[in-house]
Amino acid sequence: MMVVDVIFYAFAAVTALAAIGVVSSRNQVHSVLLLILTFFSTAALFVLLEAEFLAALLVMVYMGAVAVLFLFVVMMLDMELNELKEQAINHLPLGLAVGGVILLEFVVVLSHSHALPAAASSIPNTLAIGRSLYTQHLYPFELASLILLVALVGAVVLTLRERKSGAKRQNISQQIARSRSEAVELVHRKPGEGA
Repeated sequence: MMVVDVIFYAFAAVTALAAIGVVSSRNQVHSVLLLILTFFSTAALFVLLEAEFLAALLVMVYMGAVAVLFLFVVMMLDMELNELKEQAINHLPLGLAVGGVILLEFVVVLSHSHALPAAASSIPNTLAIGRSLYTQHLYPFELASLILLVALVGAVVLTLRERKSGAKRQNISQQIARSRSEAVELVHRKPGEGA
């Protein structure tokens, strides 16, 4: 068995175990950390399959989207920030373990990049993906972008609900309607007086 095969099976095993951990974990923070590990391991598999563009997209788009998704979840659950800070130390071991595995995968892929087979096609994979997306798969691509746009608007609408926690909200018309006398207070002080 070649070195590339061993690396592929190792990354595939990490991906499968992390994906199982995502759906079986009862803690949302652990699920998100394991999901990030799943995405990164899948990106490493794409690098081994010479699909560097897909690997970069997976890391930039999906791992970024997971952070935004987690932000929406925190906003929708109306969790207290102080509670999250207090519980953050409980998530440190898993966070360090996930970070260590990602760092190890990164080092393995970079150190064994010379052992990968040469590309079979003379067309760069970015160009091939672009041609495929904008010719053969244009309508599904546009439909997916429309679905994502609707999901984004829906998430924003869900998070902008009225809260009973006493949070202050901005009222723009009230701010604009203020007069100078309501907004500014002039205080005359004698020289040498403290603030």
